[in-house]
Amino acid sequence: MKDLQEYVHELPLHSLAFFALVEATANLVDVSEKYWQSKGVNGARIRILVEIMKEGGTVLPSMLAKKIGVTKPNISLLLIPLENEGLIVRASHPKDGRKTVISITNEGQSLLLKYLPENRQKISEKMSALSDQELNQLLVLLNKLKNK
Repeated sequence: MKDLQEYVHELPLHSLAFFALVEATANLVDVSEKYWQSKGVNGARIRILVEIMKEGGTVLPSMLAKKIGVTKPNISLLLIPLENEGLIVRASHPKDGRKTVISITNEGQSLLLKYLPENRQKISEKMSALSDQELNQLLVLLNKLKNK
């Protein structure tokens, strides 16, 4: 038991940095999630709509799954409510009829336009603890970790 206590309490620098990053991320995600909840909107669904828009409004389900970090079968389940609410549509791929593409609808775009600006403002307020120089440095460091 003593060995385990030492392992849990005496963290090396890499572990300290990792856990600080996880906690900071969780705090920022919480700000965003609380915002979405206050609007009666599912934050995970918004993320999917944003990712579709980043791809120009239409995306393959497999690419979308990769972007949000879920399996291909799970992306199908996540898309059902969005489709039922009229926020996305599925259609045959224009060049390969065996594939399906997902497109955001006008209703989906309107939803994003209605709520994203205020959500981004809430995140900006939280991130204002860092100067522009620190934010740029943070981006460099995070990209370095992402690309390793």
